[in-house]
Amino acid sequence: MQSPNIPVYLFTGFLEGGKTHIIQESMSDERFNTGEKTLIILCEEGIEELDISTFPGKNVYLAILDSESDVTPEKLVACMGGHKIDRIIIEYNGMWQLGTLYENLPDGWYIFQNMMFADANTFFTYNQNMRSLMVDKLMSCEMIVLNRTPDNMDKEEVHKIVRGVSRRAAITYDYPDGSVEYDDIEDPLPFDIEASVIVIDDDDYAVWYRDMSEEMEKYDGKTVKFKGIIARDVKLGKDALVIGRHVMTCCVDDIAYQGLVCKFTSNVPYRTRDWINVEGKIKIEANKLYGRPGPVIYASGSAYTDKPEKEVATFY
Repeated sequence: MQSPNIPVYLFTGFLEGGKTHIIQESMSDERFNTGEKTLIILCEEGIEELDISTFPGKNVYLAILDSESDVTPEKLVACMGGHKIDRIIIEYNGMWQLGTLYENLPDGWYIFQNMMFADANTFFTYNQNMRSLMVDKLMSCEMIVLNRTPDNMDKEEVHKIVRGVSRRAAITYDYPDGSVEYDDIEDPLPFDIEASVIVIDDDDYAVWYRDMSEEMEKYDGKTVKFKGIIARDVKLGKDALVIGRHVMTCCVDDIAYQGLVCKFTSNVPYRTRDWINVEGKIKIEANKLYGRPGPVIYASGSAYTDKPEKEVATFY
């Protein structure tokens, strides 16, 4: 009987980034390949080909998906070929949106590890010419590994690019001589999280919202003050609303409203598209608008205000 929960090791990045090499190396290592029945799903063909005949044991099954339209629950399950699988490795096509995979993971499959691989010599080019695809991969990866790192790599610029999307992704440099270096550039928040009132400047909303989304618990019980635009929702009643900003991660096409539920002690007159300043205490709790626990602001003060100089919040 198939295990109800199957861990998925997700390897993302662009062609020649080193995904196939690390899979080959890992599966050939008896410390990693200890006999688990492993399904490897390849979503692109690079110069280097995977050779499963070199893997210890006869426990590895290979499947290929040729098109992003093949990423469906039915076809992913079919990749198992009826075998009892203990774990899955997916080498994902860098030109495909990760949302396609996330939305179509079969029941019981879950992302156990998500790593991005890139050729350090083409990293800036891909970021400049395919920024939306770069952001798509960086947003959810736990680590980005830059292979073939040259000695003159501009690590400050790499750090800026990665931190513009994710504050939690580790950055690793793999040099041609086999040595490895980890990014240790300090990355302080642009506001004081230990202040009695955390004041979020207009230019810092995107960074604050992302940091809170990634580490909600550290904001539980904190008092915050910021400017945002109102969105009313009848499901919240007359004494609550959503306040937030439109945030652009990489380009105009990905601008999205990122807001938080805000509760008041009485009915408030604010309408959708009003700009206000609000101060209140954050509580991490379940709310029907989120569908899960999330940050809810209990307002202690608010007032109408002018919109910020830049209506769309960014990370730069």
